Amino acid sequence: MANECELLNTCQFFKKYNETKNLACKGFIASYCRGPKMNQCQRMEYRKKNNCPPSDDMMPNGQIIVSV
Repeated sequence: MANECELLNTCQFFKKYNETKNLACKGFIASYCRGPKMNQCQRMEYRKKNNCPPSDDMMPNGQIIVSV
């Protein structure tokens, strides 16, 4: 199994949140972008289904990050 998602270089979620201090985002990156849930990424599924990337704020589990 690869160590990183094949779409990491073009994933806007990863680019936007990779340097964040938010522990939840770091957990998603560790689990989905570079971990065991890589093949369960809803961002990847969205891209395949819609032939375009999802919102930058869509997390790998499909939920949207809401700014407060």
